[in-house]
Amino acid sequence: MKSWFVTRIGEPNEALEMKEIERQVPAKGEVVINVKAFALNFFDILQCQGKYQEKPALPFTPGAEVAGVIEAVGENTSFSIGQRVLALPLLPNGGFSESVVVKEEDVFPISDEMAYEEAAAMFITYHTAYYGLITKAKLQPFENLLVHAGSGGVGSAAIQIGKALGAKVIATAGSAEKIKICKEMGADVVIKYKEEDFVQLVKKETAGHGADVIFDPVGGDVFHKSRKCIAFDGRLLLIGFAGGTIPEAPMNHALIKNYSLVGVHFGYFRKLFPEKVKASHVKLMELYKTEKIKPLIYQNCTFEEVPNALNQLGSRKTWGKLVVRTHR
Repeated sequence: MKSWFVTRIGEPNEALEMKEIERQVPAKGEVVINVKAFALNFFDILQCQGKYQEKPALPFTPGAEVAGVIEAVGENTSFSIGQRVLALPLLPNGGFSESVVVKEEDVFPISDEMAYEEAAAMFITYHTAYYGLITKAKLQPFENLLVHAGSGGVGSAAIQIGKALGAKVIATAGSAEKIKICKEMGADVVIKYKEEDFVQLVKKETAGHGADVIFDPVGGDVFHKSRKCIAFDGRLLLIGFAGGTIPEAPMNHALIKNYSLVGVHFGYFRKLFPEKVKASHVKLMELYKTEKIKPLIYQNCTFEEVPNALNQLGSRKTWGKLVVRTHR
């Protein structure tokens, strides 16, 4: 079978090398997945560059999200051969491969209706949005939700989940194409933040009330402007810092407006509370079956196109998720 390996540190085109390797045998508590599709994430690029916090010894196979069919099972596993699943492989044996061994606790069943490409694109983004909006923010029907970077993978998931919860969703995006995507995802209002002042428009759209919940994966100036349009008693979710700057917040402002700054670290939550994550996964599958959520895929790539696809992702000109199909 074929797998991609990071054999040297550099840009994806320099770092990645495709190799033929033997199929692995599962140990106790493991399964082998015949990978039908896997997703690309920005941290895959950082791993190639040696800039990620986890630095496995070379060579290693990156890739954190796969979907496929179980082809072999080890002892004491509850999954069965032929079962359709998504999974989260761990470094150094990641998912950029035609077959991968994964621990049972990192494998999740998917519905028969879900395409493998959608399943591969789902876990990190939708679980992050679900955890942030439901567990942390406790978003309520008819509340105002502001989603930044609405056309991104996690932003588009937040729009859909917010609408499923009955909120009024306001999204920000940077181009006409991305504005269209946000509207297709269900956003009630979309603001072209590069040309429009989202602070004033959020106040206008909420009749001066402000956003009850703000979903911010950007940070930097976007965070500081968000503080100016958050509602009294609001919740500002800190998802990440894609803008490159980690902001500092004046606590007197949070005190005066009585809002909460809420950290959303889904990866750590998943490690601490795996049973809660499994319960959330069941809920997300129900939302998918009722057509309230649908992963946003920018492009399906072939196995051979992985390095170029990662370079494309690194340009930050894409939207949604890039997915690689291992099957023809």
